[in-house]
Amino acid sequence: MAITTLDSGAPGTVTADLQTLRARLKGELITAEHANYDDARATLYDSSRFPLAVVRVKCAEDVVEAVNFARRHGVLVAVRSGGHSLAGYSVADDAIVVDFSRMKQVTVDPVTGTARVQAGATSFDLAGPAHEHGLALSTGDTQSVGIGGLTTGGGIGFMVRKYGLAIDNLLSAEVVMADGRVVTASEREHPDLFWGIRGGGGNFGIITEFTFRLAPVDHILGGDLLLPATPEVIRGYLDYAVSAPEELTLIANVMLAPPAPYVPEDRVGELVLSVLTTWCGDLEEGQRAIAPLRSLATPVADAIAPMPYPAIYRFTEHLTEPHQASIRMMFADDLSDTSVQAILDAVGYPSSPYSLVQLRGLGGAFGRVEADATAFAHRDRQYFVAVIGVWLDPDEDRAPHEAWTASLWDVLRPEGEGVYVNFLEEEGNERVRQAYPGRTYDRLQEVKRAYDPENLFRLNQNIRPR
Repeated sequence: MAITTLDSGAPGTVTADLQTLRARLKGELITAEHANYDDARATLYDSSRFPLAVVRVKCAEDVVEAVNFARRHGVLVAVRSGGHSLAGYSVADDAIVVDFSRMKQVTVDPVTGTARVQAGATSFDLAGPAHEHGLALSTGDTQSVGIGGLTTGGGIGFMVRKYGLAIDNLLSAEVVMADGRVVTASEREHPDLFWGIRGGGGNFGIITEFTFRLAPVDHILGGDLLLPATPEVIRGYLDYAVSAPEELTLIANVMLAPPAPYVPEDRVGELVLSVLTTWCGDLEEGQRAIAPLRSLATPVADAIAPMPYPAIYRFTEHLTEPHQASIRMMFADDLSDTSVQAILDAVGYPSSPYSLVQLRGLGGAFGRVEADATAFAHRDRQYFVAVIGVWLDPDEDRAPHEAWTASLWDVLRPEGEGVYVNFLEEEGNERVRQAYPGRTYDRLQEVKRAYDPENLFRLNQNIRPR
């Protein structure tokens, strides 16, 4: 691809060059005077930030133009795929926002079992076209999560125990670099960059398109199983979540039973363990694999049934609506009885009825990848544990909800090791290093120095080049 790179020393004011940038784009440049500015700057979690401009890119060349403008004027670069950044990095004050909402094309090749996916596509955008060919990729567990941010952080999804992380199925990526070049990263081309973008976030460039290997998945046995939340039920779940056949991936939430259509009205608000289940394999075998969960206690509700894979997203559809959150996350190999009881106590008396604690079982294909094969280094951990304070009103005082999260986090944290970078808020460099322990961080720094030595791409969980 032939791209003209602007001279970083070229003259001109920001205002004048914004007009030049607008003229060069195939997409749209939205600035403060634009009628759609407020919509363009709003994300799932935030509408309080005021960027210099939002560039709704339509092609890689548009991304290059935006990057060159930002480098030339020393302007921050924010990258927005699905807008789910917990730390708020999708939009920033006075930044150029590279918005991929118009780059959502998905091209599935059923012969090779691969898909080319533009960075603005969401998990659901991919799930539908792939399903038409009996294929799927294990991606995020909310349909509106952008493939761009999800994948660069790792990509823990509905089938992680059977098919690993999204990055484990990434074959190549088209990347716009800090100097305006467009390169392909793969095992053969720029392999150091390819290693870094598989888990290292947006530190090294802006990915415009991914090529994935898909898995043969058509119908699954999936849905929500609500059990009474007791110490015995949670312990039974934790034991089974990591010992079950790897075709079974479980995402459990200790929460108050929601007013879902399948929940009896008189049980709404009851403390439950909601086990979101995905079995990808023979459906009769799946029923046998799920039986130990059903036997833990008499279910409050059982909505597990055969379904097309994309239908599993119905169970998390409510998470696509704007809301506020205070989150702390860790990986763990076990949880003590003290921690289990603390979870039950906290969720039983939350600051918001929507708050929860999420417990995911790992292992299987996730754990068979060597820790140093990608920038995601936590392959030997057993559990994903997240304290998630959620409330709906953006004008509501954050303090009580953040205090609820912090109080429970203080109890759980000593039993954890490491953190999933996609579940980090702005928590400081110590937590970034927990996401990238030891040699992983050092190696990421080497890649950063090679591809972004001036740290142009720093609105992320940042790896400092020096």
